[in-house]
Amino acid sequence: MSVEGFSDEGPVSVAGSPERVAVIGAGMVGLSCAWFLQEAGVEVTVYDRDRIAAGASWGNAGWLTPALTAPLPEPAVLRYGLRAVFSPPSPVYLPPRADATLARFLAGFVAHSTTRAWRRGMAAYVPLNERALGAFDALAAGGVLAPTHRAETFLACFRTEREAERLCAELEHIRDAGQEVSGHPITGWRARALEPALTDRVGAAVQIYGQRYLHPPEFVTGLAFAVQARGGVVVQGADVVDLQHRAGGITVVTAAGERLQHDAVVLATGADLGSLARPFGVRYPVQAGRGYSFSVPVERMPRGPLYFPTQRVALTPLGQRLRVAGMMEFRRPGDPRDPRRVAAIVDAVRPFLAGVDLDDRRNEWVGSRPCTPDGLPLLGRTAAPRVFVAGGHGMWGVALGPITGQLMAQTVLKGETPPELAPFDPLR
Repeated sequence: MSVEGFSDEGPVSVAGSPERVAVIGAGMVGLSCAWFLQEAGVEVTVYDRDRIAAGASWGNAGWLTPALTAPLPEPAVLRYGLRAVFSPPSPVYLPPRADATLARFLAGFVAHSTTRAWRRGMAAYVPLNERALGAFDALAAGGVLAPTHRAETFLACFRTEREAERLCAELEHIRDAGQEVSGHPITGWRARALEPALTDRVGAAVQIYGQRYLHPPEFVTGLAFAVQARGGVVVQGADVVDLQHRAGGITVVTAAGERLQHDAVVLATGADLGSLARPFGVRYPVQAGRGYSFSVPVERMPRGPLYFPTQRVALTPLGQRLRVAGMMEFRRPGDPRDPRRVAAIVDAVRPFLAGVDLDDRRNEWVGSRPCTPDGLPLLGRTAAPRVFVAGGHGMWGVALGPITGQLMAQTVLKGETPPELAPFDPLR
């Protein structure tokens, strides 16, 4: 046993650690927290108001890309211009509406879209990125059967070499922050030779090495099965409406009137994080940044993910079909799917793809990524010593879910924040 709360195999209990922990949210982050808590012998119950992987964990691109994991607010956002974000075809879309919470979020987002703020946020991400893939390996070694796949090729595609130079400059800034990135620019001809699904409209590309991807629904479902196989309970259709802090523990109250007793609770409810966390001092806004996806058939499946940074569209080989994902739409989580967003994605990538039937779409989906104004998640203890939060990862909840779970397990077990999580204080 390690005095730091971890052994070589994972987290271990220390004197006074919670023995029965509730996790609210059955997405990648919540289930990862549950799994790593189980590594220390904690009795875990996971509650979800819908079902396993029903939220942003279901329809995202499934990329495990430490080389690209960075704060969403960046100077390019300011260069993009407000006029663009009010245009329906825009890859970043803001429907005009009167909403004080959204206005507060956007003001903070703009304030953090500076070079200085981005560098500070990137420095916070580096320790997580360095361990992100290793946490997936820990899950696999511990019996999680759902696989991750190494990207044989990972191509970021552009019309021109000038556009590609912008990504190369961004990757250099990420290297300067201490993040390892292996990649280089290639010609359009070379990109098309690597991936015949690309047309001659792709005039340049950047090839990035060392990345992975997964099938999000299959992986998260497999992770839930692993939690259950170790004795954990996953309760679907349980709408948690209140948490009552009491001496020595937490009472979880559901919409059905159940009052369930636990020693501690971890909130991993995605874009809805604030509703349960706010009474415990978490005031930092979490805004739904909605993404869209669908799957299409291809004549020849790409060897790995394809990325169109200018259009902000991601393509991932998943089973027999290609998943197409994109858009950042600042709307309420419960708003209906907007078919114009799907059409915008299709129109954006159609010129660049051959042998891809973008009109044979299945599983059209919209989901809410939990975004924060500074682009950093909320990870750690709240003002109540037995209430913890793990959310606000933006686009990186799948990639950073396991390392978040590993570090949050340490936080819950010891009641102390590990250094890696200090920049993500939920009470900031």
